[in-house]
Amino acid sequence: MIKFITTDQTLDLRSSELRDDMDRNLCGFHGDDNEGSFHVGYFEDKVLISVATFHEQTRDGFAGKGYQLRGMVTHPDSQSKGIGNQLLNFSIVYLKGQMTNYIWCNARKIAYKFYQGIGFEFISEEFELPKIGAHRVMYLKIS
Repeated sequence: MIKFITTDQTLDLRSSELRDDMDRNLCGFHGDDNEGSFHVGYFEDKVLISVATFHEQTRDGFAGKGYQLRGMVTHPDSQSKGIGNQLLNFSIVYLKGQMTNYIWCNARKIAYKFYQGIGFEFISEEFELPKIGAHRVMYLKIS
């Protein structure tokens, strides 16, 4: 089941899967609780196994209303089952209803193919984020 969740609910998965078990209280993002930001989660048997965060954030060079996707992660035991795809598609439908024009993200190298499969395109060369690894900016036009 997919539903809207709180910032606090995202922190355990962010910590364990994106930040090498960093203290969960250090895994928040600037803007998590801003007006217009939201978080979605996928629950299986009442256990949260996938999360994604969206911040209203335009991207230089792109017209219209944009959202940045951040902190998208699915627990390793549940990957390759279409859960991340469902979570993202749920969010796209919601964002279309909010008159959003595009989504962009700093995608980890390991996730390039996932995002390409949904229709995201590369809009940058590869760059390194310290302590995290190789990334590229990706973009999806949704309206």
